Amino acid sequence: MAFDVIMPQMGESIAEATVLKWLKAPGDTIAKDETLYEISTDKVDAEIPAPAAGVLLEILVDVNKTVPVGSIVARIGAAGEKPAGGSAPAAAASVAAAPAAEAKLATPVHPMADEDDNSEEARLRSKSSPLVREMAKQHGIDLRMVKGTGEHGRVSKADIEAFIASGAKAAAAPAPVSGSMPMMAPTHDPSAPTLGVVPGLAVPPAPAQPAFAPGERVKVEPMSRMRKIIADNMVNSKLRTSPHVYTIFEIDMSNVARLRAKHRKAFEESYGTKLSFMPFIMKAVIKGLQAFPIVNSSVDGDNIVYKQDINLGIAVSLDWGLIVPVIKNADSLNLGGLARSLNDLAERARAKKLQPSEISGGTFTITNPGVFGDIFALPIISQPQVAIQAIGTIAKRPVVVTDDLGNDAIAIRQIMFSGLSFDHRVIDGAVGDQFMSVVKNELEKGTFGLE
Repeated sequence: MAFDVIMPQMGESIAEATVLKWLKAPGDTIAKDETLYEISTDKVDAEIPAPAAGVLLEILVDVNKTVPVGSIVARIGAAGEKPAGGSAPAAAASVAAAPAAEAKLATPVHPMADEDDNSEEARLRSKSSPLVREMAKQHGIDLRMVKGTGEHGRVSKADIEAFIASGAKAAAAPAPVSGSMPMMAPTHDPSAPTLGVVPGLAVPPAPAQPAFAPGERVKVEPMSRMRKIIADNMVNSKLRTSPHVYTIFEIDMSNVARLRAKHRKAFEESYGTKLSFMPFIMKAVIKGLQAFPIVNSSVDGDNIVYKQDINLGIAVSLDWGLIVPVIKNADSLNLGGLARSLNDLAERARAKKLQPSEISGGTFTITNPGVFGDIFALPIISQPQVAIQAIGTIAKRPVVVTDDLGNDAIAIRQIMFSGLSFDHRVIDGAVGDQFMSVVKNELEKGTFGLE
């Protein structure tokens, strides 16, 4: 008897996923828990194991197709068993992400059902992915105005992109139903500025420019789902949300290098994991966040939301993009705990073994382009955070040092440049510099519990 393979629920807020790759073909034998296919969601890429052992009888969802969670994507059965006849199940047949041209024709402008409706249709539509809701918010679009191609009219990213491309006006949204909050057109009241919006600023789409000339030798390939999400998030953060300000500090890492060399072997024997420079940097950043909680906050309209937990996001470069696993309650961990968490998350990120909860909820992010030889970087803030710190390469450099008697000399030191990008709506330049001063002082003089 055939066993249905179901698109899994990869987090409470995730309602759809895209099939990236099938690792087996129909007719292949597969063991229970062996990786069957790979998927991508708005939060994470993941490898999905086979729910049962047997033979892959049929694949119902092609690569690059997006379906709601709970859809039947394939069937596994016994050797020699034939696939079930008839059409694919309704959930699997509702494959979303139609080509843009087709989606454009399928998106006439008309209001959807009452948002207060408690029907399955209304509930599914209200669970459009976070990416879709954010895109609608950015463009001032009422999702009730967009006809979705997903199950029960659920709006996908392709639907909203087609709606935008069609030139439909957000102002054409229907009047709100009785008892619901009206959707207000953006206005600017000079007497009542808001933190979340730059008054009177609209960012028009850039005029289309040819990416290549006729006859030019090029290779064209579609962006991956992850690359599209990264692109959308970066444009949203830099151009539509946070006024970015930057500061760069020179930090003498000689103290950390000495501690690491002295205690490295004993540390690795005690904790069973390698000791890199990053756990020291994380410890110093935690000190800075504790001293200046505004750097560990978010903006909500005219409110500043101070996060009571310190959840450190650590950017990990992958062959297919970038992902930011999060170490929750990092301030509760010692150097060994930070090293273990960091190495575990990085390894599972590269193996596509992370859960959505492990890449969400970050309150501050550290990115380390220094591993590639970068001297310093000025990264874009990951929303809804208000700051991100970049770590440059650590290299021996000649510097001027002064002894206790005031005598100057040239010495060789392990130097690192670190850049902080911060949201000028809530973090003033002085505060950004004070935060970095705490990080610098801790790295240059701290003991980190090792001595």
